[in-house]
Amino acid sequence: MTHRGSRVLRVGSLSRVEGESSLYLRVQGAEVAEARLAIYEPPRFFEAFLRGRSYTEPPDLTSRICGICPIAYQLSACRAIEDACGVTVDGQLAALRRLIYCGEWIESHTLHVHLLHAPDFHGCDSVIELARTARADVERGLRLKQAGNAIVELLGGRAIHPVNVRLGGFHRVPVRAELQPLKEQLLRARDDAELTVRWVAGFDFPDAGCDHDLLALTEPDTYAIESGTPTVMPAPNTAGLPATSSRALPTRTFGVREFGDHVVENQVPHSTALHARLDGRRHLTGPLARYAISGRLLSPIALRAARDAGLGDPRQGTVCRNPYRSIVVRAVEVLHAVDEALRLIDAYETPPRPHIEVRPRAGTGHGATEAPRGLLHHRYTLDARGTVTEAVIVPPTAQNQDAIEEDLRRAVQEHLRTGEPTDAELTTLCERAIRNHDPCISCSTHFLDLTVDRT
Repeated sequence: MTHRGSRVLRVGSLSRVEGESSLYLRVQGAEVAEARLAIYEPPRFFEAFLRGRSYTEPPDLTSRICGICPIAYQLSACRAIEDACGVTVDGQLAALRRLIYCGEWIESHTLHVHLLHAPDFHGCDSVIELARTARADVERGLRLKQAGNAIVELLGGRAIHPVNVRLGGFHRVPVRAELQPLKEQLLRARDDAELTVRWVAGFDFPDAGCDHDLLALTEPDTYAIESGTPTVMPAPNTAGLPATSSRALPTRTFGVREFGDHVVENQVPHSTALHARLDGRRHLTGPLARYAISGRLLSPIALRAARDAGLGDPRQGTVCRNPYRSIVVRAVEVLHAVDEALRLIDAYETPPRPHIEVRPRAGTGHGATEAPRGLLHHRYTLDARGTVTEAVIVPPTAQNQDAIEEDLRRAVQEHLRTGEPTDAELTTLCERAIRNHDPCISCSTHFLDLTVDRT
């Protein structure tokens, strides 16, 4: 491939990513002038068809946005509507919500680490090919995913699109004895999760960094999952540091109800999905952001595993900004989720009732949780009868698209400066850079048809 003239490169679809999209690169000489991640799946209009529905319906309806992360949508919707109705769910019902969310983190992260992302580091096209040389590692991943599925199935009624979550809590809650088989499975899963961190820590990672603001929820004394306050860590360039800097910068916060004042969505010509920016700047949400902002609050076993895996010690102000190492952070979060699930099971006492009453009232409510891929925000406005009059859903991938485009531009730029990659090499490079961020393109709703315009 030469830098003279023009050239078009097309790739039919991106493998090992949820959803469909295309990438357009415009190259002038040895410079990448433009990178556009275009989502061409038609929008599914969830926000529109929620209008006019009863306030009890969004948790079940929005769970259908994503088959991989239904709990994130259910609980974000619950929190938003409960906020509008002036209800707070606490105690053991809140603990059960955190437990089922741990199950989703385990199953979703494990799927991405083992089935979607790890093949990149072994030069494999699929997990089937990977299993020929790393069978034990793939089988360990399947066991881990089964453990996450078991939590979601027990508390949610089924593993896919659970039906037991409702406003105010659950339709049914387990007695303590029902959680004991889970505990035995999770003790084995914790060993598997530790081994997974060691496995992925041994991968060969390119030197890279990301120069984006980071956004994640925070809680005072725990690693935020199902609730928290939006917290921003600025990009290194704001302090004159390189994108690869491992130094943590001072954070700032804003209220969940102020989310729409800071994270603003805009339509772009090349995509059916909205793009979102944080106070007018590119930002990234997800594992790298969570670890940078709250890594010090991981469980002791997860903190030790992160340090041993080369991620540094977040208690000493160390952050990881290498997107290729996001697979390590995901593995650490799996270990934390398993450990946290065990803690919640040990402390569980059956609540006196499966849910608290949530009565409708006029108002607007906000809910935010940490989906495996990043911060997910819901906003609903209700009338006095509890009818939804407005619905706004901002998924993680919509927020991350600008950051993904910039990481793509940088990755291609480096390869153009150090050589002349072939069509196949350039395609592989772009797909790998996108899988670093585990985008759920369907949630953005929707990779890879690649067009390279060389002039």
